[in-house]
Amino acid sequence: MKPVEPQHPSRRSLLKSTLAAGVASAAPRVLFGQDKAEAKQPRVGEGEHQYEVMHDWARVPEQFTLGNTHGVCEDSNGRIYIKHTVGGGSKSDDAVLVFDADGKFVGSWGKEYKGGAHGLHINTERGRQYLYLCDYVRGVVVKTDLRGETVWRLTAPMECGAYANPGEFKPTNVAVAANDDVYVADGYGKSWIHIYRQRDGKAEYVKSFGGPGKEAGQLSCPHGLMIDARGAKPRLLVADRSNRRLQYFTLEGVHDGFVTDELRSPCHFHEHQGVLLIPDLEARVTLFDRDNKLIAHLGDGENFALRDKPREKFIPGKFIAPHSAIFDHAGNIFVVEWVEVGRITKLRRV
Repeated sequence: MKPVEPQHPSRRSLLKSTLAAGVASAAPRVLFGQDKAEAKQPRVGEGEHQYEVMHDWARVPEQFTLGNTHGVCEDSNGRIYIKHTVGGGSKSDDAVLVFDADGKFVGSWGKEYKGGAHGLHINTERGRQYLYLCDYVRGVVVKTDLRGETVWRLTAPMECGAYANPGEFKPTNVAVAANDDVYVADGYGKSWIHIYRQRDGKAEYVKSFGGPGKEAGQLSCPHGLMIDARGAKPRLLVADRSNRRLQYFTLEGVHDGFVTDELRSPCHFHEHQGVLLIPDLEARVTLFDRDNKLIAHLGDGENFALRDKPREKFIPGKFIAPHSAIFDHAGNIFVVEWVEVGRITKLRRV
């Protein structure tokens, strides 16, 4: 499939009226028919890791209909970025929505990712923050600034020899090392991980590793990536989702261990003060300590089958299909789910 080129003029026009000035005219939806302030919120967790569950935290304006909510990140100003596939009947095709720390809508962009919006990663490089966006339908990885302006764009690395045609490349997530090397997971394609080196505003292909299978060093749907710097040396941590495990690699791509306990279908990662956050597609969010031992399972819904059902079927305090999750700067957790109507949940630390 030919990649869809960014529509910069319309994006800049929208951002000028939203990110800079706010959206005073956009009426927020009340998703459960009641004021959240009046509703008693359920709690999850235990000990030092207890959270108040605030489903549908973001005040989404009427012109947007959420699709599957696939990616989430926070910038240095506390703004929360959400990547979604865009729901049917949405008046806006923008796939990236931005909210302030209180859930107020700030702006949007990314029409070119409608339908294929997937992984979303933020990284600080030489004092500036950049977003890395994956679109598995169009087979592209794009680096942008926080306003959505493209820095560089990648398609299938045909030089690696793993692909018969570019359409087989279906990237799901990205990780960035301290030296700015980029690791791209082809989670929905051939189950390879590709390394790129950033130079002069471009990303140059270096090598590939992994490939499909169950043996050490092989992968099956490497869905999420993270540079894990909690140990003596940084390692690449992979959510080897269809193999139902985590797999470690050196930064050069050599297998360096497994984690198999307490996991169902791990999707991605985030880390805060040594605690590893793992959204598990099969209805829960998991916290591991520095040694990758279980701290808690949060909101275990045990019912993945609800993912295509109406919101009224959802059970408060229970997850259905957590697809991505992050800690914010204060230790709260944001979870986005692979559900047809989209769901953005804040777990407020208590």
